[in-house]
Amino acid sequence: NKIVTNPYSTMMKIVALLAVVGSAAAFAPAQQSRVDTAVSGKFDGELGAQAPLGFFDPLGLLASESQEVFDRLRETEIKHGRISMLAVTGYLTTASGIRFPGAEDIPDGFASFPALAATDDGRNVLAQMVAFLAVAEIANRDASWLDNVAEFPGDYRNGALDFGWDKLSDDDKMKKRAIELNNGRAAQMGILGLMVHEQLGVSILPGNYLPGLH
Repeated sequence: NKIVTNPYSTMMKIVALLAVVGSAAAFAPAQQSRVDTAVSGKFDGELGAQAPLGFFDPLGLLASESQEVFDRLRETEIKHGRISMLAVTGYLTTASGIRFPGAEDIPDGFASFPALAATDDGRNVLAQMVAFLAVAEIANRDASWLDNVAEFPGDYRNGALDFGWDKLSDDDKMKKRAIELNNGRAAQMGILGLMVHEQLGVSILPGNYLPGLH
């Protein structure tokens, strides 16, 4: 008898395996010690300046910049990383065939946008997405009008959320921040690679699956 395999099931198993491997690497202790590189400066001891590259600024763009400029760029990097982690998760989830009830016929990838824009219900979904993004942009920032000081760039708790963070040691806090930063960097490259390959028509997903065609 011929055995028929489910490509979506196979894809999810492979994705789960990659996620486990990636998680193991991400939770490895971050090397925060200074690394000798061709570029050195006042930001060598900052979070993210890790082995093997240390503080990587080969063009010297931050050589004469202030701590305020560095913190603003770091906050932007963290924010883009958080968005990219959500983007990769959503991209792989829809590519595996998972849909909200009523959206079973909506394709994945870039093809989902014209498909949603073609119907009244789809346009309502797009409007809800825009509204959610606007609220998220407003909420996820340091509330300067509150009597609260952010602990680090990207700290948007604003004195209201904790989840046990304040109970962690300084070393554990640094480790978790390094994990988030590195996962965000990987996710930014990951979602870019997924989008570019989809537009090129070259699949990098298991089973040569190409979003938008199914």
